[in-house]
Amino acid sequence: MSGWEFWVVAVIASVLTGVSKGGVPIVGALSVPLLALVISPVAAAGLLLPVYVVSDWFGLYAYRREFDKRVLMIACASMTIGVAVGWATAKIVPESYVTVLVGVISVAFALNQLLRRQVVAEPKRAAWGSGLFWCSIAGFTSFVSHTGGPPYQVWTLPLGLKKAVFAGTSTIAFAYINAVKLVPYFFLGQINLSSLEVALKLAPVAAVAVFVGVWVVKRLPEKLFFTIVTWSLLLIGIELIWKGLQG
Repeated sequence: MSGWEFWVVAVIASVLTGVSKGGVPIVGALSVPLLALVISPVAAAGLLLPVYVVSDWFGLYAYRREFDKRVLMIACASMTIGVAVGWATAKIVPESYVTVLVGVISVAFALNQLLRRQVVAEPKRAAWGSGLFWCSIAGFTSFVSHTGGPPYQVWTLPLGLKKAVFAGTSTIAFAYINAVKLVPYFFLGQINLSSLEVALKLAPVAAVAVFVGVWVVKRLPEKLFFTIVTWSLLLIGIELIWKGLQG
């Protein structure tokens, strides 16, 4: 973890992480694939997790009043189950399989939204059944490669949440699950003193980027915000399928 190439890519990945914690959709999913260009994907996931956690603190402050309690409760409970499954199967399930699965789900859902031309959904009550299914998947894929966003958004986009509530609920849910992931990541050896030293240097960059993300979310019109979410989901899904097929 040295050399100017590493640090340029690591800083960009940290900015993307921070901006996503500020509520700008999906861009955080690019962080691990981007950093994997200069170090191994496993090392990239371990290095970025503390950066995620630190930037989460600032995201929690920014959205401390903007969230849906029911959605948050269902998401946190279900994603905890997904993380537990991810930890139990960490040595068995290839990351490339999970990456392709997340990509296919993302592309299918985004295309369905775009073809129906209903990017902004009508408000409706969050259901435990569908929430348990999609957020368990989100917890699992978040554990494996920090790509919990797409399955989570497959569930939350049709709920018709307001822009700020959507961003705030997502930020708080993933702040919780990132903190939960610290324990298994430590015991699996993906977090060590060397990676923590690098993460400490990158964390301030991500922290500043959080407020850039909040600024962007506040100024985006509601329809444009969810259009960006949907198109981002489609493009990230295609990228994940490609990455997974490459092994």
